Amino acid sequence: MSDAATGTQALDRAADLVATVVHADEPLTFGELQDSSGLAKSTTSRLLTGLERSGLLERDDSGSYVAGRLFWLYAARHDPWEELVRLARPVMEQTGEATGETVHLSVSRAERVVQVAQVDSTFLLGTRDWTEVDVPVHCSALGKVFLAWSDLALPDGDLEQPTPATITDRAALRRDGVRARERGWAVTEDELEIGLTGLAVPVVGIHGEVVAALGISGPTPRLQERLDELGRHLLDQSTALSALLRGPAKPSHRSVRTQEVVA
Repeated sequence: MSDAATGTQALDRAADLVATVVHADEPLTFGELQDSSGLAKSTTSRLLTGLERSGLLERDDSGSYVAGRLFWLYAARHDPWEELVRLARPVMEQTGEATGETVHLSVSRAERVVQVAQVDSTFLLGTRDWTEVDVPVHCSALGKVFLAWSDLALPDGDLEQPTPATITDRAALRRDGVRARERGWAVTEDELEIGLTGLAVPVVGIHGEVVAALGISGPTPRLQERLDELGRHLLDQSTALSALLRGPAKPSHRSVRTQEVVA
């Protein structure tokens, strides 16, 4: 085997070890990594030593392997949602091309839901730019996703009522969340603005947690006859985006305890 081929094989093996650690729910022991990789003990030891030396992996107090300092340095120097937006952008653009409507991506920050990316409608009559706009969670489809699928709670006190159609009764909102989970997507019709309808679906991460909401909005007369069609399309797109967030599928092993859930 040539030196180049040997080097490529070693790089692939090292990358697989890093990916296994990063995808795992908890720190992994040397034995678990060796079993998962199928490599000889000496090869596993040599690769892990090199990965520790480079800062890609490190060991915790028990001696098990976790992601190294380079991951945390990278995360600290970049917008925490930058990678999410980068992966979501092609999916959002495909959704915009297929539907013609404005496409949104939102995340939860503490008790708020904030839009981090938007693809504008191809229609002359579309919606405004909602990026970084603070919208009450109970009257937006994006916010309702987090209310229905995550542990985000409604704020204390009286809920805002931007329009007569806004649901402010907490029991009614809980029932609305149940219906959203049953059909797979959340809906608002004239609840944030008269004449504006929105649909949104959850995007899930590697452990099945809701990391974002993917949605569509547009004029109520144009969307109200297409709700089921648009909802199914959003579900397909969120499934694709969730798969991107999980990364390449890894061979399952009893020692690598990962949970992968798709919306």
